[in-house]
Amino acid sequence: MHHSLWEKLRRVRPRDLWHLCLFLLALPAAALCRRRRPRLWLLCEYGGEARDNAFALFAYLRRERPGQDAVYAIHRDSPDYPRAAALGETVEYGSFRHWVLYLAAERNISTQKGGKPNAAVCYLLEVKLGLLRGCRVFLQHGVTKDDLPYLHYRDTRMALFVCAANPEYDFVKERFGYPPGAVRKLGFCRYDSLWDPPPPKNQVAVVPTWRDYLCRGDGGLEEFRRSLYCRAWGEFLRDPRLEALLEREGLELVFCPHRKMAGYLAAFDRLPPRVARAGWEGQDIRELLLGSRLLITDYSSVAMDFAYLGRPVLYYQFDEEEYRRGHLPQGYFDYRRDGFGPVCAGAGELLEALERAAAGGFGVEPVYRERREGFFAFRDDQNCRRNYEAIRELKGRR
Repeated sequence: MHHSLWEKLRRVRPRDLWHLCLFLLALPAAALCRRRRPRLWLLCEYGGEARDNAFALFAYLRRERPGQDAVYAIHRDSPDYPRAAALGETVEYGSFRHWVLYLAAERNISTQKGGKPNAAVCYLLEVKLGLLRGCRVFLQHGVTKDDLPYLHYRDTRMALFVCAANPEYDFVKERFGYPPGAVRKLGFCRYDSLWDPPPPKNQVAVVPTWRDYLCRGDGGLEEFRRSLYCRAWGEFLRDPRLEALLEREGLELVFCPHRKMAGYLAAFDRLPPRVARAGWEGQDIRELLLGSRLLITDYSSVAMDFAYLGRPVLYYQFDEEEYRRGHLPQGYFDYRRDGFGPVCAGAGELLEALERAAAGGFGVEPVYRERREGFFAFRDDQNCRRNYEAIRELKGRR
C-alpha cells in the first residue's frame, strides 16, 4: 500500500501542485460567488473544444432557457472559442476563475468526467478524499459499449450519468455501481442536430478510434509506421481499387483519426487525389458526419451517431485480438451481432463492402435498420430538453 502511494506521489507534476494552490486560493472567492450566483451551471468538454454534448446543451440553454445562469469553460486560443463566446459567458479553462466557478457552481456539467480545472487535484479532492461533493453531471462523449473501470462510480462520484441507448443503460446501471436513479436514459444533447439532417455530399468519412498501446510508445513516427494500425489503414487508403471506385462514383474520402492519434497523421502520406487527411482539431466531426453518405470506422462509437442519422456503416477490424488485449476488453456490444454494418477483417473485404454500398445507392440494409431501431432510447429532437430537466431536478450541490 505504501509502495502504491509512493508511486502515485512520484507521478505528481509541478502543474498539479500549482493547481492545488489555485484551489486553496479560490475557496473564499467561490464562497462569495456562490452567494451571488446560487444557480450557476458550468459546462465544458475538452479544454479546447465546443462541439459535443456540453456545447449542444449550452447552446440550448442560451436559446431556450436564457434565465438559467450558465458559463462555458474553454481555452481562448481554441478554434472553437468564437462559437462558444458568441452564445454567452465563457471562462478560460484551467484558470483561477475556472476554479472559482467550479467550486461555486450548483452543477458542473461535462462530456469528460465533470470538466475539472485540473483532473489530478479534483480526483484527489472528490474521489480519494471526498472533500468536494459537488453535483457533477456526465453527459458522455460517446455511447458506452465496453466495460470502462474509470467510469465506475467508485472512480467518479458522478451525480448523473446520461445514456443514449437501451443496452448501454442496462449495462451501465448493472455494472458501474451508481446509486439508484443516477444513471438515466435521456439521449445525447448533440443528437438534436442529427434528427433532421440536410442531404449529404458525395463523401465518405473514415474515422478510426485510437490505440492506447500505440500512444504510450516513444519510438516516434517511424515506429508507428511499422504498426499494424498504420499498415492496415495505409493499405486500404492507397489501394488502386479504392482510387478507381472514388473516381467512378465521383466520391471524396476524408480520413480523420481520433484526436489522440493526431501526432501520427503524417504517416499517412502518398494518398490518392480524392483521399484527404483531416486533423481532429481542424475538423468538426459533426459536420463531417452530416456531410457523408457512408462511414468507415473500426471500433469507434462515432458509428452510433452515424447510425442515428440512418446512414450505412462499415467496420474495418483488422486487429481485433490486439485491440482487445492492449486497448479495451469486450463489453456488451458485439459488432457482428449488434453492429450497424458488415465487419471486415481485411482491406480487400472492406473495398468489396464499399463497392456493394455504392452500387446500392448507399442505402441501409433491413437487418441494420432493425438493429438501429431497437438500440436508441429516443429518436427525436428533445434530447437537450430531457437533459436540462433531469439536471435541474437533481438535489444537492457540495
